[in-house]
Amino acid sequence: MEALSNLQLELLKVYSRPVSEDDLLAIRHFLANYFAEKSMNLADAVWDKKAWTEKDSDRMMNEHFRKSDQ
Repeated sequence: MEALSNLQLELLKVYSRPVSEDDLLAIRHFLANYFAEKSMNLADAVWDKKAWTEKDSDRMMNEHFRKSDQ
């Protein structure tokens, strides 16, 4: 069995009491937005660093990136 992450441990401490379904949904929404924004910021940084264009985006959307097993 895997150990709990530092985030899971912190949430267990903070929410050691029951929360309402509305609060639970709001917390899930908050966490999802936080990690989505963080991911977009990282992607934007890579985009800027590599100076990609819309043409590059179109090309990447149509490329096959999976590696062959051979």
